[in-house]
Amino acid sequence: MDKLIITSSPHVRSKTTISSIMADVLLALMPATALGIYYFGISSALLIATTIVSAVIFEAMVQKVRKKPVTVNDLSAVVTGLILALNLPPGIPLWIAVVGAAFAIIIVKQLFGGLGQNFMNPAMAARVFLVISYPKIMSVYFEPVTQAVSTATPLALIKAGQFSNLPPLMNAFIGKTSGSIGETSALALLVGGAYLIYRKVISWEIPVIYIGTTFLLTFLLGGMNFYGSLYSILSGGLLLGGIYMLTDYSSSPVTRQGKMIFAFGAGVLTTLIRLFGGYPEGVMFSILLMNVATPLIEHFSVPKIFGGAKK
Repeated sequence: MDKLIITSSPHVRSKTTISSIMADVLLALMPATALGIYYFGISSALLIATTIVSAVIFEAMVQKVRKKPVTVNDLSAVVTGLILALNLPPGIPLWIAVVGAAFAIIIVKQLFGGLGQNFMNPAMAARVFLVISYPKIMSVYFEPVTQAVSTATPLALIKAGQFSNLPPLMNAFIGKTSGSIGETSALALLVGGAYLIYRKVISWEIPVIYIGTTFLLTFLLGGMNFYGSLYSILSGGLLLGGIYMLTDYSSSPVTRQGKMIFAFGAGVLTTLIRLFGGYPEGVMFSILLMNVATPLIEHFSVPKIFGGAKK
């Protein structure tokens, strides 16, 4: 008779690793990255490379100082650097990218314990830091291909009610509008998002509820303008933030109910900031505010234990 072999949990193991998940995210971001470089030129490629390399160096440096294992091979620093770069205007000085990468990795990620311990998305926190610290530099955008300085982004035109001055809707769909490097092409971001859902790296609840809530509230509170509401979804950082940053494992709820509350709250905040706040873009602030609210959401959305004692 064969002996029973007893081992500690987990008994069911997945082949999924941190590096494989990060590789999937990088692959999903490739269409948006490629189009960003195509539309905004070689300077955007240099900016992306600078941000990624800086993020990796800072990660390794801090882990060395803390006498921790260097884990840059898990690709998480590369993902943070790429997402941050895609959130930056294409014409900013390279030192701004280095400062942003330092803030994302050192302050937001490593000082809170490293991967999995950060309570907010590092890339988005870095963008907010840069916007607040260098508002003039971070508000200069370029027209795609021509590289002419843009007088106003589509979101600024929507906020001012100048719907007639908006570029064609197809331009926002394919990315031929002014904005940050990786946020202009809705098509590229949606293709990458579909890939992540197919690979089960992210679930559909957060991006779908977030995008749907923002669209509906923008339509109801923004003058019932369907064209403007649709344009507000396809432009700005809504798709980039909703698909690739709101879904961050460390700073979003685990339970399905929690994810739905989290996404709905982010949609409400984004709409209110965009329509009534001082900034035309509300994605970055809404993500960070909901990141802070995640522990509270999880507290009230924890499922009941089957067979557990009643309160």
